[in-house]
Amino acid sequence: MSLLESIDDPSRIKELDNAQLEELCAELREYIITCCAENPGHIGASLGAVEIAVAIHKVFDTPNDKVVWDVGHQAYAHKILTGRREAFRQNRKYHGISGFPRRAESPYDAFGTGHSSTSISAALGLAVAAQLEGKHEHVIAVIGDGAMTGGLAFEGLNNAGSLNADILVILNDNQISIDKNIGALHNYLLKVVTDRRYNKLKKSIWDRLGAGRLRSWIQKMVKNTKRSLNRTGVETLSLFDSLGFRYFGPVDGNDIGTMTYMLERLKGIPGPKLLHVVTTKGKGYAPAEEDQTVWHAPGTFDVETGKRTGKKSEVAKFQEVFGTTLLDLARQDGRIVGITPAMATGCSMDILQKEMPGRVFDVGIAEQHAVTFSAGLAAGGMLPFCNIYSSFAQRAFDNVIHDVALQNLKVILCLDRGGLVGEDGATHHGLFDMAAFRTVPNLTVCAPLDEAQLRDMMYSATQPGYGPTVIRYPRGYGNGVEWRNRPFGFIKPGTAVKLHEGKGVALLSIGAIGAEGTKAVRRIEEEKGVSVLHFDMRFLKPVDEAALAEACSRASHIITLEDGVKAGGLYGTVAEFIASRGASCKLTGLGVPDRFVEQGTPAELRAECGYDAESVYRELLKEIF
Repeated sequence: MSLLESIDDPSRIKELDNAQLEELCAELREYIITCCAENPGHIGASLGAVEIAVAIHKVFDTPNDKVVWDVGHQAYAHKILTGRREAFRQNRKYHGISGFPRRAESPYDAFGTGHSSTSISAALGLAVAAQLEGKHEHVIAVIGDGAMTGGLAFEGLNNAGSLNADILVILNDNQISIDKNIGALHNYLLKVVTDRRYNKLKKSIWDRLGAGRLRSWIQKMVKNTKRSLNRTGVETLSLFDSLGFRYFGPVDGNDIGTMTYMLERLKGIPGPKLLHVVTTKGKGYAPAEEDQTVWHAPGTFDVETGKRTGKKSEVAKFQEVFGTTLLDLARQDGRIVGITPAMATGCSMDILQKEMPGRVFDVGIAEQHAVTFSAGLAAGGMLPFCNIYSSFAQRAFDNVIHDVALQNLKVILCLDRGGLVGEDGATHHGLFDMAAFRTVPNLTVCAPLDEAQLRDMMYSATQPGYGPTVIRYPRGYGNGVEWRNRPFGFIKPGTAVKLHEGKGVALLSIGAIGAEGTKAVRRIEEEKGVSVLHFDMRFLKPVDEAALAEACSRASHIITLEDGVKAGGLYGTVAEFIASRGASCKLTGLGVPDRFVEQGTPAELRAECGYDAESVYRELLKEIF
């Protein structure tokens, strides 16, 4: 039996010596690689954080002591070590375990995480709660250096320092989140890691700490370090020290001996502490180390060769259409710039970035800043395309209202990953965007049916007649329509397109999910000889009232179809229209019900929620016959 097979909970780890811990780390990496080769996930970050997870569970008494994993991309070793070794084979699968920490899944998951920068605030809350209840608990937040650029991380640090809370923040510094980290904080940490004078001094300090007079030595040496660094001009401690944290590091986060040594000693120091550890994303698997962006989440692959084995398609992804169209538009209009919160590759803004690097601004993981920065660019005469994943744009809702819409500034907000995204689950589905942004004055809210429509919507949003605009589209492949070799077409705001003539029953769809509706409408006609009226609404705001009026006059039953929450979305819009007109037609909404949806393939989840092609067909059949 391997060491890993003998571990059903962290108590067994406490019995292992340093050599056995190294062996366990190697087995964990092999297991993660083997499982993720067939069942894809976030492999790079988790391979880099193996020693962090092992050391935490070796030193601390989890789950009594609490650990919060920021984002959750780095938590696979943690999951495997806490009773989910076999369940990990079903990681991110339908009815399997979540790819992220989840409180309902395990007592070892102290706080659910999926979005970045939340760990410090959550850990602070746990630490203060323990203090108020008179409990002695250690609380650890593990946060990547990319996530530290999020404003919430700084808010948590600031509050924790002022409260003098007993909290340990482990800053996992690998210089990359998904794309390469950027910004002043990244440069600051890089300076700390690479400065020779600091590291020489730091080494002598840790050597002396080994003598055993722990607390007095640490207090004395930290003070001496500050004085020495001030004399040499290296300001390595000023940032975290100014926020009330005792700073330790940087240390090798992929050395299990170093990690356990450091955590054992920091365990006895009260108050806010930050341990800066340097790791390698993809550690232990050469392909993942060599191309860290691709291997953040590479899909399926061959373990021996590292060759990715996912299916390729001739059909373009919506992301490719966005990136290529943005470049085409930027070539025509010098005012156009691109803004992304650390997702240049994922959203394909890197296409523009490669040709016109001075017109793309990667602001790091900072969605609120991305929107307000875009608003400032618009106020200065530029034409910004701000691309944010739909689920992450939830963080910037106030900025869209206060900084963009209220001032009627022409920001084109492109919401990638709208709808059910699949295996990333509840934290990443983009389900609330249309319903939320529809309520905001001055905004135009639209969603393309296919690749050509996305291209035309992006062009149209730059033209007179459009103000601030939200264009929302899904993750992955389009419908295969021609989009490259065609001129731009202007789409008048608030105009729907009739996809199929019919009467009696009307189907109103918005966005790419309309393709599922088209399949159902064609099947009904082919099998039953019945024609259903089908409108692609295109715009949720302003909505095409003429199309809605026609549907009400020609159909006794209207069915809405959307890849998002029904409440407040297209279903809510049509319901309001029917009520305001006193129409007598019946209304049924197909979309996401009033609950959070877990992980699975998009096809599995659409079927579960009742709005795939088969579900639409059954609903049409029920109303017709």
